[in-house]
Formats: sequence, structure tokens, C-alpha cells
Amino acid sequence: MEIILTECVQHSLRDFMYSNAIFICERLCAEFPSETNLQLLASCYLRNNQAYCAYHILKGTRMAQSRYLFAKSCFQMDLLNEAEAALCPVNEPSVEVPNGAAGHYLLGLIYRYTDRRKSAIQHFKQALSIDPLMWAAYEELCILGAADEASVVFGEAAALCMQKQYLHHGSGSQNMHETNEDHNLVSARNFGLEDVSPRQLKLMQGNNVRDIPGNYHGATISGASSQPPSGMSNVSFYNTPSPMGTQLSGAAPPPLCRNFQQNGPNVTMLGADSSPKSTVNSTIQAPRRKVVDEGKLRKISSRLLFDSGTRRSTRLSGEAGANTNAASTVVSGNGTSNSSKYLGGSKLSSMALRSVTNRKGQAWANENSDDGMRNENFDDSRTNITSAASASSASGGARSLELEGATMPVGGVSMNGSRVYSGMSEILGLLGILGEGYRLSCMYRCQDALDVYLKLPHKHYNTGWVLSQVGKAYFELVDYLEADRAFNLARRAAPYSVEGMDIYSTVLYHLKEDMKLSYLAQELISTDRLAPQSWCAMGNCYSLQKDHETALKNFQRAVQLNSRFTYAHTLCGHEYVSLEDFENGIKSYQSALRIDARHYNSWYGLGMIYLRQEKFEFSEHHFRMAFQINPRSSVIMSYLGTSLHALKRSEEALMMMEKAILADKKNPLPMYQKANILMSLENFDEALEILEELKEYAPRESSVYALMGKIYKRRNMHEKAMLHFGLALDLKPSATDVATIKAAIEKLHVPDEIEDNL
Repeated sequence: MEIILTECVQHSLRDFMYSNAIFICERLCAEFPSETNLQLLASCYLRNNQAYCAYHILKGTRMAQSRYLFAKSCFQMDLLNEAEAALCPVNEPSVEVPNGAAGHYLLGLIYRYTDRRKSAIQHFKQALSIDPLMWAAYEELCILGAADEASVVFGEAAALCMQKQYLHHGSGSQNMHETNEDHNLVSARNFGLEDVSPRQLKLMQGNNVRDIPGNYHGATISGASSQPPSGMSNVSFYNTPSPMGTQLSGAAPPPLCRNFQQNGPNVTMLGADSSPKSTVNSTIQAPRRKVVDEGKLRKISSRLLFDSGTRRSTRLSGEAGANTNAASTVVSGNGTSNSSKYLGGSKLSSMALRSVTNRKGQAWANENSDDGMRNENFDDSRTNITSAASASSASGGARSLELEGATMPVGGVSMNGSRVYSGMSEILGLLGILGEGYRLSCMYRCQDALDVYLKLPHKHYNTGWVLSQVGKAYFELVDYLEADRAFNLARRAAPYSVEGMDIYSTVLYHLKEDMKLSYLAQELISTDRLAPQSWCAMGNCYSLQKDHETALKNFQRAVQLNSRFTYAHTLCGHEYVSLEDFENGIKSYQSALRIDARHYNSWYGLGMIYLRQEKFEFSEHHFRMAFQINPRSSVIMSYLGTSLHALKRSEEALMMMEKAILADKKNPLPMYQKANILMSLENFDEALEILEELKEYAPRESSVYALMGKIYKRRNMHEKAMLHFGLALDLKPSATDVATIKAAIEKLHVPDEIEDNL
């Protein structure tokens, strides 16, 4: 009865019928109370977003898997101290973190949100060392600014780790296969099936237990509770070994149940139920099984063996120009012509065409003032990735020969070891490119990140996640038009995804595209009302209409939905500043920094508040913190220079303004501030020269003409001063600027010495 109920719960979970799974599992726990069954009930509640139920069910439990599930429920309820105590009991410091890589990842998150950065980094790295494919851990390391180069993380060491896992699977599955046949023979005799052939016994393995006649007389059931029977290894929560057998039953289970437990989910049953893959450290669990069409697998494997070397070498090092024909053949084979129609004549069209020439990224790099520096950095990163890949393939060739005779179970099918290694190399190569691009983005080396993303195959580049990352990179480069195109493509590729849409709404805000922003916000709300990104878009929509109070309510709603969504706190701060509520603005920015200390937008926001309050030392400190995180932002450099000038450190301020101008020549702010500093130093000629150049970049900027009027007044050239003051007023400046300009006109003939005394 226990096995039947357990299988029913598993079947309901696989079909996403969580309420049915909870009901049946409650019957299971009532009939057969055990901690293993409580784990299953808690996992049902967790999947149904009822963490508080799992919390009360597992409170006080001791088994390793129970501790992990309890910590998971505590984390979702924001009870971080209890979650940490469950994973690392204070009175038992030598106890291992439960559930392998997933346990270390969860502990890393707890340390991150309790401001223990070093411990968080340690556990994220530990999670990656156990499971090299745990991308989420590498993402967190990138966010913390502590990630190693992707070519190292997803390189030879990761391949060896995966290889050991699969070799462990291979030896384990062979032993278990032999043992299971023996158990089946014993079981067949017990059921009066002495005449059943071994072939029929193999088929019988795929049948459900409830189809086999016989009575267990209670002995089987008591033993079966010691481990999750049948398909329970499918549930990700059950993948950490725990002392279930020794704690709950001193005797080994009868043969039929032992076979059932060790064999895991059987092939026929999983094929019918379409169960999900198990996600755990494969070195410590029973072999995973999944039905795979052997014909397709052979076809895939042979394709990997045939073109993995050619495609990877072309993708990673083919830019040097060698073997152009082979490279272009591979590129055209990726289905190049599909996305060019979406991209028009933008820079992004070069991405979609995927030609080897355009992959170099030279066409984009040449548009920037610091081409040499960016190309040099990119070449270094490209060399690292290429050398790592070539080293991996060189040693991998010898290793493939070692594995030639070995067989490994992959998805329930035995495969040649060299084919498995080839597949590992392909996966790690792909993750290496994605990881390096993401790492560079988190370091705000956005042009380098864009160049790395161009190395991706066409089918991976044109996915929602990658295009969103491309859009974010352009956003940080203050190229809002290209960011708009990239995010628009991401919406087409994945219209159901809200990933990065908060940044897209800010892009449209800066472009003053009120119609597109309103449409995006409505679409996101209709797609997912419970996503913070949707409410951030709605808030930006109201903020663009100058309705700051309604915008603030929408951003607060985003915070309410996810209190760890950093950008929502920052947007709240911006709205408080617009409402001149500086106290609450400071609180919002500080809340964002408690979640992510590298969120430079909040450091910048605090600097702006202190600058407006004329607390120049505080503003200089916060702008410098933002500058250390993002040393390529022209805007941050400009305001840091302004703070330095206010502190009478004019030479440092001028040097910072020069850096800001070189970082982005299209940004008029540093040029204007430099002219302002030069005017205060009475270097009028150089200041006027800069402002004349600035008029070409910003011909309708009233403040430029107003500053020129002030300089001409200081030089006693009253007619030119009056002309420029008039031009400034004609450009319809803000009410505050209008008052300032009119006051300057009234004092036009008053000497500067007397004006300063007034």
C-alpha cells in the first residue's frame, strides 16, 4: 500500500497536480508515519508555494534531506538564521552540508543576504566544484564580482569532474544491473514464476508493482519506508544520501522491494509518465534514467563526434582568418538567414548574419574613442578562451582514447565513453562563452562582453536570455537605440519571459517612448502580475508622465512581491528624490545596497542626494564607490569631478572630467562641467573653446548658452553676454533656469566684485 500511495504522489507531481499530491501524501503519512514520507509531503507543499506548511512539517527533523528541505522553506519565508542553523548546526560543526551542490548554493545565498561575502563566495565555489553545470552558482559569483574566468571554471577540471561522475555511474549501474537480475529471479520464484525467462524478467522490471500478484504481509512495507521507493529519486529533494535505512529499519528489505529501490525509476514507467530529470551531484546518487530514442541518440552522438572539433575551433579561434571557407560553411549551416529580417540596418544586423568577419566585433569597436584599449582587452580574453579550449581538446584526445572501451549510462542508455566526453566538451565550451560574457557584463566591461557573445552559435545567440544580456550591455554603454533593438528581439524570441524587462522599460524611459513603454507595461502585467519586473515597467511609465506618486506605488508593489529585487529599491529611491523626500530616498538606496553592495546605481543615487544637500564630502565618497564598481561610466566620472570641484580640488576634478570625456564623447555633461571648472579658474578662452565645441553636440541645450553668457559678462563683453542669455531663454529652459538667467541679465552691468558681495 505504501509503495502504491508513494507512486501516486510521484505521478501527481509529474503531472503538476499538486493539490492531489498533497491529499494523497497526507494519507500516506497518516498510514505510514516516517520522516521519509514527511519529506515527500514537505516537497509537495514547497512545489505548491506553501513554504510555511513545509516549515511546520519538518521543524525538529534530523535527517540530512529533511534539513535541506527545512532550510529551503525557511529561506523562502526569509527566516535566514533558521535556514543557516538547519544547514550548519551550531552544535555539530563537522556535519556536512546536505544535498551536495544545491545545499552549498543555498548556504551561499544565505551568507550573501546576511552580508558575509567571503563565506558566500566560498560556498558558491564549492557548489561549482561539486557540480560544474550549476550555472546559478557562477551567476552569483559574477554578481559578487568574484568569478574566475569562465575558461577556467568550465575548463579541463570541470570536464574531469563530470567524467568521474559518469564513470561512477557506469560502474554502479553495471553492478546494480547484475544484482537486480538476481533479485528478480528470487522474486519470481516467490511469486510462483519459476518458468519465467530472464528476458521476461527484464520486461517485468518495467511493469508497475501493483500489476504483480502477491501479498507482502507487512514485511516489505516496513522495509520500504527506509528509502524513497519507486520513482522518488525523480524528485530533486531526494537526491542527497541520508541515513534513512539505518535509522528507520535495522533489517534489509525483502528482495522485491530492494530491487525496486535500487533500480530507481524504471524505464517503462518513466517513459509513460514523462518524468523530469534529476538535478543533483551524480557522484553520490543512484543512476538517473530517462527514455531516449536510441536512433536519435546515435545521430546526435555521431554529429558531435564529426563536427565538434571543427565547429568549436572555428567558433573560438577561427577569427584569425585561417580556414575561412570552412568557417563560413559552418556559419551558414546554423540557419543564418532567419533573423536578418528582424534586425533591419542596425548594428545588431551584423549579429544575426553571423559572418566570421562580423564576429570579430571590429565594426563596433572602431566606433568608440578607445578602440585600441577595447580591442586589446578583447583579444586577451579571446586568447584565454581559445588556449583553454585547445588545451582541453589536446588532453581530451588522449583521455578519449582511455575512455574508448568504457561505457557510461546517459539518460538510461549506455554510450561510448569518448562520445560522452565529446558531449561534455561541447556543453562546457558553450557555458564557457556564456559565462565569460556574463562575467564581463557584471564587471561593466560591456563592449568586451558584446564581443564574447558574438562567438555564440546563431541558435544560442538568438534566445531571450542572451538578447536580454546584449540589451543590458548596450544600456550600460548608454546606447539606448541599440539596447531598444536588442530587447525588442528578446521579446520576439521569448514573449513569455520577463527577464530584463525592468531594464528595457528604463531604456524606453530614457528614449521618452511613452507609447511603447505603456504597451510594454500592459503586456507584462497581463503576462505575469506577480513579477516585480512588470511593476517596475508600470512605474517607469507613470514616472515618464511626471506622476511620481503613482510611480512610487508601483515600485513599492515590486518590492512587496520580491523584497530582494535590488533594482526596485533603487527606482523607489529615484522617485523619492523626484518628490524631494531625501530621507526616504536614502533609505531606499541603502536597502538596495544591503541586497547587492555592487549595485552602483544606488551609490550614485546617494551621491546625488548628498550633492544636492551640499554635503560634498559624502557625495564624493559615494560617487567614488560607484566609480570603483563601474569605472567606465562617463556620468559617474562627471559627478565625481563635480564633487571634487566643490571641495576645491580643481586639478583632480579636471583630470576626472578628461577621463569622462574620453569614456564617452557623445556625453555633453563632462564637457560642460569642465568648462564650468575652467571658468572658476578664470581660464576663459579655453572654457569658451570647449563650449563652442559643445554647441555642435548639444545645439538646443540652454545651459551651454547661459554659461557662455556668464563668461562673456566676466570678460565685460556685455553685448555678447546679452545675446547668449537671450538664446538660452529662447530654448525654453526649466523654471529654475529661467529665474537664474533673468537674474544674470538684471545684473549684467554690475561688476563681479560687487555681485559677489551681494
